[in-house]
Parts: sequence; structure tokens; C-alpha cells
Amino acid sequence: MMKIVKMNNGGAEEVQRLIEGRTNQDLSLYREQVLKIVENVRRTGDMAVREYTRRFDQVDISIENLLVKPTELEEACLRVEPEFMNSIQLAKEKIQRYHEAQFQTSWNLTEEDGVIMGQICRPLERVGVYIPGGSAAYPSSVLMTVIPAKVAGVKEVVMVTPPNRRGEINHYILAAAKVAGVDKIYKVGGAQAIAALAYGTGSIPKVDKIVGPGNIYVTLAKQMVYGQVDIDMIAGPSEILIVADESANSRYLTADLLSQAEHDPLAAAILITTSEKIAEEVQKEVIEQMKVLPRNEIVRQSLKNYGRIILVDNLDDGIELANRIAPEHLELAVKDPFKWLTRVKNAGAVFLGHFAPEPLGDYLAGPNHVLPTNGTARFFSPLSVRDYVKYLSFLSYSKEALAKVKDHVINLAEIEGLLGHANAIRVRFEDDERR
Repeated sequence: MMKIVKMNNGGAEEVQRLIEGRTNQDLSLYREQVLKIVENVRRTGDMAVREYTRRFDQVDISIENLLVKPTELEEACLRVEPEFMNSIQLAKEKIQRYHEAQFQTSWNLTEEDGVIMGQICRPLERVGVYIPGGSAAYPSSVLMTVIPAKVAGVKEVVMVTPPNRRGEINHYILAAAKVAGVDKIYKVGGAQAIAALAYGTGSIPKVDKIVGPGNIYVTLAKQMVYGQVDIDMIAGPSEILIVADESANSRYLTADLLSQAEHDPLAAAILITTSEKIAEEVQKEVIEQMKVLPRNEIVRQSLKNYGRIILVDNLDDGIELANRIAPEHLELAVKDPFKWLTRVKNAGAVFLGHFAPEPLGDYLAGPNHVLPTNGTARFFSPLSVRDYVKYLSFLSYSKEALAKVKDHVINLAEIEGLLGHANAIRVRFEDDERR
């Protein structure tokens, strides 16, 4: 099921081609459809939102009923199991604690002669959160996208998520939204929801930024409205890469690989190991563990197309390859994981040791699970409090301080041919020169 390859025998290049090839499909047809949806929502607002909800979600919702009512939230909290509410509350506390440590304050520097300059940190006014619906419900995504916004001090968090055919939102999602503190929830999904958040409609307010995962239509819509609003990142199919030595447990490794493979046929599950014994054990264990997974057909497709076990001569080579791939999730299932952590340059999130499996980070540990994929961990970061704030710089100069640098500013402005810039400095000293 999982092919074993050697790094020095083309294995590294094969894996990189596989991962990068997941998103090389022709998107022209999708783009045309999404552009039409986005433009129609921009022009006609609620009318288009309602029409697309009727067409794609097969439910006719009036404009008045697009907004989830407080009674619906209360009812959802009563419908879910108490154990779920306990779990979601614990997850909230851990996620909030982690993200509070990220919070950045304003600062200033004071220099001689009355120079004061610094930075002001301001939360965004209104943020839109997209939560997928349909056959799967992801209340964990509600927590991961909303809690950092609340920690940052965002004034209003607006959530959109597609309704079912009865015009309802999954009660686990609603309960999570209640716990996380979402301000408004609208029953709309797909590209039309992204456009509604970006441009505003009669009932759905315009936001400053859109975050959250979605399908290809949602992703393309986020690309199209970027610039009108900010977005978090362009996320692709999920991936896990595990670097393991002989100390690893093959059953644990297999379970962690399958936890990502069950997401999507395009998900990638990669094991890099120095142990041929571990490689062979995992290859056999995959077949056994797959038998009890309800989504085993998805797992089968994922592992066949994007699952690989790579044998390396040493952990140095393994870490080097991991940095080249820049995975969304990186597990270091080795004897001394903190030693090797210092060598990691590119990864969305790193899981250290044999008892920090990737699903722990998906749900409850604290670090965000909205992560860069497809090698973009080379330059993107996980979703954080910093995504929900903006920074203003400020400066103040006394006349004495400006006098010390005025000739340099005038020189630079004149070199660039911007004489008005130069004059804005020079005019402040003309009276002194006349005396």
C-alpha cells in the first residue's frame, strides 16, 4: 500500500513532485464559475446569495432567516452531548492560553533632541470566518479561527457556514460558535459567502479580513477578493511528514499517517526513517489499521497516490529532506526530538516525541491548526493573533532633531526628483536662514 523508496535513489525528488502535483490541475473552469458568482454577489447582494443558496445547498432561505437567531444557538447547546461541551470548553481554554502568549503590544523609542517614534497595535474592526459544512462538521475549526480574533480584540466576528437542506446549521458547529464567542452567524456557504463578506450585502456586513478553510470554490473566491479584503492564506490538501528513528513505535507511526490520509484523497502522508525494520513494519501495519477506518477508501487513494516511506542513511538527511518539503505537519518521532527541533526550518507545526500525535494539535493542545500547506511553510506561518491586528507607525521630531537630518532628507528627495518633498523640509528653516 505504501511504497518504500530510498532518498538517494530518487525518493526525495519523487515525493516533492507528488506533493506539488496535487494542485497542478486545470482551474480555468472553476475560476470562470467562481468569478461569475463573486461578481453577481457584488452587484446584487442578498438576491444573489439567496439564489446560490437555493441552487447549491438546495434550500430556500429568506433574507430574514439567513442570520442565526440566539434561540438557535441555545437549542444547539442543549442538543449536543454534555461530554462535547466539556471537551470544547477545555479546548477553548488551552487554545486561548496559547494565543494570549502571542499578543503584541504597542511600543515607542525615545531618542535625544525630542525624537519619538514607535508602533501602535490595533485589532481589526470586523473579521469573517468561513467554516465548511456539508457532510462533515468541524467545530474545532470554529475555535481555531475565532479564539485568536477574540484574543486580539476584534470588535465583531462574523461566521458563515452552509446550511443543510432543512435550512439548519450543524448543532456541533453552532455550539462551538457559542463557546468561542462568535458575534453573528449566517447560513450561507461557498464562493457566494466569501463574496458577501468581501463586498457586503443588504444583510451580511462587509469585513476587513476573511479566514478559514474551504473547498476549491471557496479558495478561489478568497484569491479573487484579496485586495478588497485581507485573507489568511491559500490552503491546499492536508499533509503529514514524520521523521522517525529506531526508537519509534510502528503502530503509533501508522496511526498518525492514517489520521491525515483519511482527510482527503489528495492528502499526503510521508514517513522518513533511518530504520528499514520500521519501514517494513509500517508498510504491513497500514493494511491492518485501515480495516477499521470508515473512510478507508479515501485512505487507500491517498496512500496509493501520495503516501511514501523514504529510507535515509541518517537523521541529518531526514531533517534536510523535511526542510525541503516544508510540510504542514511535522512529527519528530526520534530519541531526542528537542535536539533536532533546532534544525527544523520549514514546517507549519512540529510535534515532538512519541506522545504528541498530530491530532492532539488539531483539537485541543493550543497551537493553531490552520497551517500552511504545499510547501508554503517556507514563507507562511500558522494562523495567529498577529493575523487579526494591524500596525500603525508614528514619529515626532523636535525642530532641533529635524535640523540635524534636514540636509540628508533634502538630498535624497532631490535625487529622486521629488522637489516637493525636499521643499517640505526646507520651508521649515527658511525664516532662520533670512535672519
